[in-house]
Amino acid sequence: MATTEAAGPRIRTESLGGLHWIGILAAVVSAAIHLLLGVRILPSGMGISFVLAGLGFLGAIVLVLVDYRRRTVYAVGVPFVLVQIVLWFVINFVNGPKSFPADIGTLGAVDKIAQLALLGVLLALLRS
Repeated sequence: MATTEAAGPRIRTESLGGLHWIGILAAVVSAAIHLLLGVRILPSGMGISFVLAGLGFLGAIVLVLVDYRRRTVYAVGVPFVLVQIVLWFVINFVNGPKSFPADIGTLGAVDKIAQLALLGVLLALLRS
């Protein structure tokens, strides 16, 4: 009797190292924060952008887990994360009413720490 393999992508984690898992954890944290905040302020434009950013992080995690063009995901991830950090600063502190660093807030701090860690991981993975 012949067996058939299931069609579609499979999770391939055997080639992932500790650095990959740190990046995945950082991306999960940032995705969760963006989705939480985005859902709270839907249907505003900012809410939609937060949800899309969260989905972008989750999509990148899936691509890494199924081993789909990982280096390209890392390369695209660097400007994606950098834009997130810059926009957060500009919207909240340059053009917004908040003062830096007094008004960062817990979620903002956790998200930016996760994003800085993710940025470091992505750059290290690109260099390896």
